[in-house]
Amino acid sequence: MGGPYSVALFVFHVLCVLLTLSEAGSQNTMACAPWCPANSSCASGTTCRCTPGFNSSSGEIFTDPLESCDDINECGPPMTVSCGKLADCQNTEGGYHCMCSPGYELISGATMFQNESENTCQDMDECSSGQHQCHNSTICLNTVGSYTCHCRRGWVPKPGFQDKQMGTISCEEISFPTWTAPPEIKSQSLSGFFERVQKMSIDFKSALTQETIQYLIMSVDDLLKTPGDLEALDLSSRHHTATYLFSGLEQILRTLAKAMSGGSFIYHSPGDTELSLMVQEQGSGNITVGQSHARMLLDWAVAAGAEKSGPTVVGLLSSPNMQKLLANASLDLDLEKQTELEEIYESPVRGAQLRLLSAVNLVFLSNTNTDKLNSKVTFAFSHPWEMPGTRQELICAFWKSDSNRRGYWATSGCQTLGSRNGSTTCQCNHLSSFAILMAHYDVEDWKLALITKVGLALSLVCLLLCILTFLLVRPIQGSRTTVHLHLCICLFVGSTVFLTGIENEGGQIGLRCRLVAGLLHYCFLAAFCWMSLEGVELYFLVVRVFQGQGLRKRWLCLIGYGVPLFIVAVSAAIKSQGYGRPQYCWLDHANGFLWSFLGPVTFITLCNAVIFVITLWKLTQKFSEINPDIKKLKKARVLTITAIAQLFVLGCTWVFGLFLFDQRSWVLCYIFSILNCLQGLFLFVLYCLLNKKVREEYRRWACMVTRNKYSEFATSTSGSGSSQSQTRALRPSESGM
Repeated sequence: MGGPYSVALFVFHVLCVLLTLSEAGSQNTMACAPWCPANSSCASGTTCRCTPGFNSSSGEIFTDPLESCDDINECGPPMTVSCGKLADCQNTEGGYHCMCSPGYELISGATMFQNESENTCQDMDECSSGQHQCHNSTICLNTVGSYTCHCRRGWVPKPGFQDKQMGTISCEEISFPTWTAPPEIKSQSLSGFFERVQKMSIDFKSALTQETIQYLIMSVDDLLKTPGDLEALDLSSRHHTATYLFSGLEQILRTLAKAMSGGSFIYHSPGDTELSLMVQEQGSGNITVGQSHARMLLDWAVAAGAEKSGPTVVGLLSSPNMQKLLANASLDLDLEKQTELEEIYESPVRGAQLRLLSAVNLVFLSNTNTDKLNSKVTFAFSHPWEMPGTRQELICAFWKSDSNRRGYWATSGCQTLGSRNGSTTCQCNHLSSFAILMAHYDVEDWKLALITKVGLALSLVCLLLCILTFLLVRPIQGSRTTVHLHLCICLFVGSTVFLTGIENEGGQIGLRCRLVAGLLHYCFLAAFCWMSLEGVELYFLVVRVFQGQGLRKRWLCLIGYGVPLFIVAVSAAIKSQGYGRPQYCWLDHANGFLWSFLGPVTFITLCNAVIFVITLWKLTQKFSEINPDIKKLKKARVLTITAIAQLFVLGCTWVFGLFLFDQRSWVLCYIFSILNCLQGLFLFVLYCLLNKKVREEYRRWACMVTRNKYSEFATSTSGSGSSQSQTRALRPSESGM
């Protein structure tokens, strides 16, 4: 019953299964074909998968038909692979590979490898393998990872070419630089020298470079030792010639040194000029170059400068024959040095007198930019030993060209480290032509110094005449004459000590200098005290003329000599080191010690000024009372003469000195020096020549010397004059007018 029916049912089920499988296979084949992009494969009915080395924006598997599979950059950041050192990663379509960096190669000779473990990169010698682009006029030098092309020794790049790395340059043989005579200098000697230079230029051969250098140096020596009409040139032209020679020699010697085959060269000419040359392809560290005149220590990096290839030149030319061309050159002190000198000498420095001690040393390097060096250069210059005197100093200077191509000595950028045994050591941060100079600084104004010395000498003569007059002329003896006598004695001693011992030779503050400073302190204070006593006597004479005489002699001496002695003793007890200065034997400015003199002087000057005003006012009243009918002209004349006498005799001229704080105030300096140096002359005129009794005594002495019969007449005149003076009150003649 179930036989046929069961068979039919089984066949039906089989057909259904086959039909279902057939539909499923047909659907899968149709899903992959339309939308999976390039570099991908079908992953399922709705997804695609990117092949290795590619990726989509959604990742390796994506479902969006609009997406694509792009190449993965394994070498780009972030790095997903490592090729090791001296190698570079190279990306490819769907992958990558490693290659040695330019200038390096694998030991195996292969060009590519896959990872760091396969890296055997090492330097490639492009020069020996011929894998370079250097011109046949150049030399190839292998470097780590590269190579350089540069000119061979004795050759230089053609105009428009420079030494290049990994490039082609063209070189030509070194030629003698063009050097002609300066057109603005008219000199037969100089023209003859440049004719010899032109002959050298024509005959120059790089194989004979050393001989050419020697001949050039001998020609320069001949020019300098027998300058001929160069000596007749004016100062500016001679200095211009020296500057021109320096610059030309530097350029020529630098150029010719590059053509030399040897590493070093030393030449000592018959004219005692010495040349030291050192030429080296590459160097590091310090180098010392020099000879008997000078030695130089510098870094190779300073010598090479910006030049990275080619020979490095270091040269030092020392010529002792430049004195005639460089004579009377000026010195330009930088601001720091100027300030330092003014602090040392306590006075403005107005210049310096220079004397060339060493040879002039010309320095030249491959590096032409030497105005400001990265590291300092140290020099040791040999010269005859001399001990610097007063206001003298050994300085390291260099020759500097100005805007008019002339020249002068300068010190900026150079420091003198020390001097010993005929050698002076210096350091400079630039290069030029150097020399050791003995500089004698013009601290003093020679005009002012001459006025001071002549004025003091004249003042001493007049003070001596005053002292003899006050001692020997009896008709004028009195308390005021005593004041005049001791005032002149103090000024005479003080001026003598000042004239002979004020300068401190050697700069060392010794016992002599301290004694001179103390004696000057005492003498000038004593002079001011006697000036104040002169004011007191004048006060008694004019204001209290009818109330008795002035102070007694013992009180005058006690005040005149005791007060300054007390001040000096106290000052020395408090600070004895305040006496003496490095340049002058006077009171030290430090810590206000100078006020031990300025204080009393200020007080006495103010007191004298007050007495002067009171006296002048009283004189006006007295002249009005005694001479009511005196003419206005005579009254004005007497008042004027009296005022001038008071001004100078009582020391009011020191007011200029009290306000003289700045030595650059040359007007006050001249006024103060002239008035005070001639104070002895003023005293002699006021107290001797304007005194009638003194004039008569002088006349009597003159008659005694000449044995003139006029002496009897002079004596009778003197007697009648004395009798008449007793009938009058004090006349101007008796008061020194």
